[in-house]
Amino acid sequence: MKNILIIDDDVYIGNMLEETLGKEGYQVSRAYSGTEALYALSASKPDLILLDLMLPGLSGEEVLPQIKGIPVIVVSAKIDVDDKVALLLGGAADYITKPFEMKELLARITVALRKASAPVNFVECSRSVLAFDDLRLDMATHEVFAGQHGRRAFQRVNLTRTEYAILKILMQNPSQVLAKSVLLERMSEETPDCTESSLKTHISHLRKKLRDIGGKEYIDAVWGIGFKMKSE
Repeated sequence: MKNILIIDDDVYIGNMLEETLGKEGYQVSRAYSGTEALYALSASKPDLILLDLMLPGLSGEEVLPQIKGIPVIVVSAKIDVDDKVALLLGGAADYITKPFEMKELLARITVALRKASAPVNFVECSRSVLAFDDLRLDMATHEVFAGQHGRRAFQRVNLTRTEYAILKILMQNPSQVLAKSVLLERMSEETPDCTESSLKTHISHLRKKLRDIGGKEYIDAVWGIGFKMKSE
């Protein structure tokens, strides 16, 4: 059963949503302020969030950036296009304006949950996506995905900023052995905190994260020279 968290201080609307969603087979939890919502999220992770913007304490706009990995549908009386665009670009999965038709909201919930549960499947790679073997690196979103033992279903790899920068440079030069000094120079603008002494540790962690998901090695250490993407 999917769990939906309603973050809204309007008791009437919250009760109406809870009753309707319950009849549709969803499990529902409630939060009446931004602060209470963050506390609830620290205790459990719902499958989807319905977020009002006009909340006591922390506003919906302040809460949204702190929600990670959960689809959020903003439910608000604000109708300004710029507000909608800003929230969608800021991480919201969808936006519906009050007052709303319940059928439309239920449809939007179904779509958001379907997108969240669908496996990542790259049929084509755009110019912003680097591909090597069954690795995919999206330079637009800074996300990395690895195939699971050669399958076409991909799983997200959670990398640090430094690990992402290392992998991007290696994937941009897949056939080259890159010396440590070259890696550090090219990474300097994005990750100035990485040093020659810490580079080996960062690459070790990167290799392990990729190996844990993909089930194989993706990066070769070339003794005395540097690193390169591992060819089959």
